[in-house]
Amino acid sequence: MQPSDTCAPGADCDLALTRRNLLLASAAGVAAGGAHAAGPATPAAARPAAGAMPLHRLTLTVNGQPHTVELDTRTTLLDLLRENLHLTGSKKGCDHGQCGACTVIADGRRINACLSLALLHEGGSVTTIEGLGTPKQLHPMQAAFVKHDGYQCGYCTPGQICSAVAVIDEVRAGIPSHVSADLNAKPLLSAQELRERMSGNICRCGAYSNIVEAITEVAGARS
Repeated sequence: MQPSDTCAPGADCDLALTRRNLLLASAAGVAAGGAHAAGPATPAAARPAAGAMPLHRLTLTVNGQPHTVELDTRTTLLDLLRENLHLTGSKKGCDHGQCGACTVIADGRRINACLSLALLHEGGSVTTIEGLGTPKQLHPMQAAFVKHDGYQCGYCTPGQICSAVAVIDEVRAGIPSHVSADLNAKPLLSAQELRERMSGNICRCGAYSNIVEAITEVAGARS
């Protein structure tokens, strides 16, 4: 016990105003006053969580279907697709935009869904692997991947296919790549061009040569 918490010699200890007694009395008074002022307790479920972020409404079209959701402003497009809309074809690989497993087509351009905030796509249109084709009616690119064994474990395949579909559109639009010899000329559908354009989609299994063959077949058919 600290010296300040004891009675002075010869003093009446019952009447002594020690530091400990003062703190205990103050705490009891505050607790009693707070309980009286608060009134009936509010159920925990009715109280907003401490630090909770406000939700924002978002309307966009995914695979041709309109959706309106309310979500945290920090929600990525990938988490919106997987957690809110239950479209789990787009995979969460590195979650840092390095592997391409989450690639989707947003307003006609391929993006890494893990790096894009969902609210940025207000009023926009997003196509995922589920929107390209169905098991009974495959997209030509999906069929080509099956034909040429453009996958092994399949984890990266949805992103690979979405990226491949967008690559052909990029070439047809005349968008050059880092290996395009002439930036003003129409890009060629060469293996070098395709490998460069698909370099953001990593296949841990190493099916790259088969992937290029699948894209080349579809690109030739479209030409």
